[in-house]
Amino acid sequence: MISPFSLIVEKYSHSSGRSKEAVRNIMISFIARGISMVCSLLLVPITINYINPTRYGIWLTLSSIIGWILLFDFGLGNGLRNKFAESKAMGNKDLTRQYVSTTYYTLVVIMMVLFLGIAFANQFINWTSILNIDGSYAEELRMVFGIVTLFFCTNLVVNLFSTILTADQKPGLSSILGAAGQFFSLLVVYILTLTTEGSLFNLALYYSGIPMLVMFLASIYAFKFTRYREYAPHLLSFRRQLVSSVTKLGIKFFVICLSMIFIFQVMNIIISRELGPDAVTEYNIAFKYFNILTTIIMIVITPFWSAFTDAYHKKDYQWMTGSMKKLETIWLLSVLAALAMVLLANPFYGIWVGDDVQIHLTTTISIAIYVSLFNLGQIYMYLVNGIGTVMIQLIIYLSFALIAWPLMILSCRWLGLPGIVIIPSVVVLLQAVCGRVQIGKIMNNCATGIWRK
Repeated sequence: MISPFSLIVEKYSHSSGRSKEAVRNIMISFIARGISMVCSLLLVPITINYINPTRYGIWLTLSSIIGWILLFDFGLGNGLRNKFAESKAMGNKDLTRQYVSTTYYTLVVIMMVLFLGIAFANQFINWTSILNIDGSYAEELRMVFGIVTLFFCTNLVVNLFSTILTADQKPGLSSILGAAGQFFSLLVVYILTLTTEGSLFNLALYYSGIPMLVMFLASIYAFKFTRYREYAPHLLSFRRQLVSSVTKLGIKFFVICLSMIFIFQVMNIIISRELGPDAVTEYNIAFKYFNILTTIIMIVITPFWSAFTDAYHKKDYQWMTGSMKKLETIWLLSVLAALAMVLLANPFYGIWVGDDVQIHLTTTISIAIYVSLFNLGQIYMYLVNGIGTVMIQLIIYLSFALIAWPLMILSCRWLGLPGIVIIPSVVVLLQAVCGRVQIGKIMNNCATGIWRK
């Protein structure tokens, strides 16, 4: 079978400069994300052995809640991503630098206010009641939530450098930094298992803090010693009038991401409340297994977000059409890979996590289907996001967000763990179909009304 990697290299090796840049970054990203993937897989059994399966389920649930904070940049990261690529395509370096500075300083203020508000509210939140677990975890969870919130808020700011790299069509470099953070997290957590007793607080401190520190040091170096110093954030380059320009598109991304929380991120909470923390562990292990495919798809499509921004503003529709068809072929190959992974799942689980966690076949199959549909939706979402016409996906996600929670509770009670992915699967399938139609209309220059918004 031809691998997606080989297909990309063959198709793009003699193509345009934009395509060659995509190939270079995909090749780098495959190596870097491969390292990240291995580190992520190794972290699972190490972490389970460190804090036991029940606490691991609690950690996953709490982490997903904290992860929502990442969305509270109000779309500034994605707004900067498009505006950086757009202004750079026009050759306006001054405007590009102003967008960078404006986004950085605006986000710093937002994160300071957000952290202080969450830190205050954390004193009154009963996490054991929310997660439906034993009250003995109350004080530990409050401390864990506080420390991880601090790192996540800080990471939102420092991770803007990763956004700049991606917008500059250099996602490979961003992947290298991500891999470095994952590797050092794995190393430190492993040392913790040898030197300390199982502690959620220690896990939160080092697992969350190390990737943030790696990105912070990298951004400081890049803005001081590399060509990115011409884009380094400076207070004198802050422009109040550009805040609305970044946030106008960013708010749409924010609403989409916020809606996706209520569709995708509540799944761990629903599973924990309806089936218990051990079921959260089962779901997440199976999901991490098939997330290998999502990681590969994301490596491939990430360069195309900003590349589509560049191509769209230069009206290079022929390149856009050809690229989309190749990405669809790669997705079909990923579906065949998902089928093979289902057949190999039980032996893999046995080697990976041993007998500590039982993963049912129905869970494996349902997540394989869900991940395959999710990957298809992501392809069209990234291409549409690059163009900036996101209103249709906003309507889809916002509409389902209003009804997702009760529907997922009912499907979970009716079908158990496999039922939790039914609603999300329907959402991503609908988004994929609409995204495909929309891109076709735009590239054929016949999109009107909402199809162009």
